[in-house]
Amino acid sequence: MSLTTLLNIKYPIIQGGMANISLAELAAAVSNAGGLGIIGSGGWDADRLKSEIRKCKELTVKPFGVNLMLMNPHCDDLAKVIVEEGVKVVTTGAGSPGPYIAMFKEAGIKIIPVVPSVALAKRMARLGVDAIIAEGTESGGHVGELTTMALLPQVVDAVDLPVIAAGGIADGRGFIAAMALGACGVQIGTRFLTAKECPVHDNYKQAILKAKDTDTVVTGRSVGVPVRCLKNSMTREYIALEKQGVSAEELEYLTLGSLRKAVLEGDTKGGSVMVGQVAGMLSQVQTVSEIIEDIYNHASTVSQNLKIG
Repeated sequence: MSLTTLLNIKYPIIQGGMANISLAELAAAVSNAGGLGIIGSGGWDADRLKSEIRKCKELTVKPFGVNLMLMNPHCDDLAKVIVEEGVKVVTTGAGSPGPYIAMFKEAGIKIIPVVPSVALAKRMARLGVDAIIAEGTESGGHVGELTTMALLPQVVDAVDLPVIAAGGIADGRGFIAAMALGACGVQIGTRFLTAKECPVHDNYKQAILKAKDTDTVVTGRSVGVPVRCLKNSMTREYIALEKQGVSAEELEYLTLGSLRKAVLEGDTKGGSVMVGQVAGMLSQVQTVSEIIEDIYNHASTVSQNLKIG
């Protein structure tokens, strides 16, 4: 089954569920443009998620989803809200959706976990999920170790499910490459950060647009919480402390509230500007609709121009 049929969307493009960023306005804009918008519930409680879902319903009649971060202590309540509010799709990360699968399936909700490895993809398949998002380390935010090009075909070969590619995809070339590796569609986060409808502070957007290919770094590998973001004063201090072998608690204290500082206050020096390696490819702010049409039209041109052999 194609991704467009599975999710009842026009284009096989899913927007990443970015915490503090993927709010109703962005999710609705993506859904209205023919993709699947995703609300990023992050560290929210049930009331906040319910409010955001209802706001999204006012902005679109198209399907949209919610990203459930499974380490959230409010996860049980969030899952109930998702069912009660009639959300069509759930993407998950940072844990196993196992405890919620029966409830979601009974409600007719499609379950699509994000995975960084073949072993986890196989485990999710055994649980009965509907599709898999294979996310490479090129992505922004929390990342694994394998690149998209290495991970994606191995996941495709390992599971008998639709596989969606994520990480390092920002234009039609990345889209076609993902499809050639066996994906049925793509999930995109970083490029949507530069959308007019994206609620991040303008400083955040401008920092991305000014970024070069080598301007991201992964912090937290030493304590098992790798996160990719733009290099700045905070990341330099963090990495220096990692080299000194400080505790995970001290490192966590350094980054406490750092994403909100960047997203809401525009602090691109001391905040955490989470962004993928494709930041160096981006040079302009566009509407969500323009971004999706550009990616899809570019993909069509690339496909027609391919010469193999």
